[in-house]
Amino acid sequence: MTRSPAAAAGSGPARAGGRPAVSTRDRIIDEALRLFAERGYAATSVAEIEAASGLSPGAGGLYRHFRSKYEVLAAAINEHAARTRTQVADSLAELGDMEGSVELEARLNRLCRAGLAKVREESELTRVFFRDLSQFPELVAVVREGLLQPMFDAITTWFSTQPEYRDADVDWSGIAAVLGGAVVHYRMFQETVGDAPGHADKDRFVAAWVCLALGLLPGPARLR
Repeated sequence: MTRSPAAAAGSGPARAGGRPAVSTRDRIIDEALRLFAERGYAATSVAEIEAASGLSPGAGGLYRHFRSKYEVLAAAINEHAARTRTQVADSLAELGDMEGSVELEARLNRLCRAGLAKVREESELTRVFFRDLSQFPELVAVVREGLLQPMFDAITTWFSTQPEYRDADVDWSGIAAVLGGAVVHYRMFQETVGDAPGHADKDRFVAAWVCLALGLLPGPARLR
């Protein structure tokens, strides 16, 4: 899974060799989420998070950055939600720049692959969501409004603004639920079952997804 921007790019002084250092706070968030995904929230102790983060286990280093284990979990989810909003905006801007210079089929391919990559990126959080978050409805709301809905809203926005689909009489929110749901299901099926739905590899899935999306074009446009 891709780590948080601060953890990936670093937020502290540079390490030897020019790589920026990762802050202790970001290490705690990343390692806690990994442990929650592997073992479950209840089965993961603060001392284990500290040890995985390079702190002395049981010495209280985590509490210099967070008041509780729950606060670490909440910080992880909120940071992933903030990152998702940025990624969605960046993806829409990138796809917008392609409009007029890249064929629709290639743009659809890019959109589908970006969705698959995003769902894969959130695999740890997904496992935590299904295993543990039912006890924290306020965090479920963050996942729903900060991670899931923005992705579906982005699909709705993108399709409804493409010139090729301008004359299509389509419920784009409903289409986004179907096409976006297919992307989410494909990756989650792989995560839980260990194989792709219908044994269709990623390239076949993307090709089928694009084919279905092209079928939404208005009649004359579809024939061009």
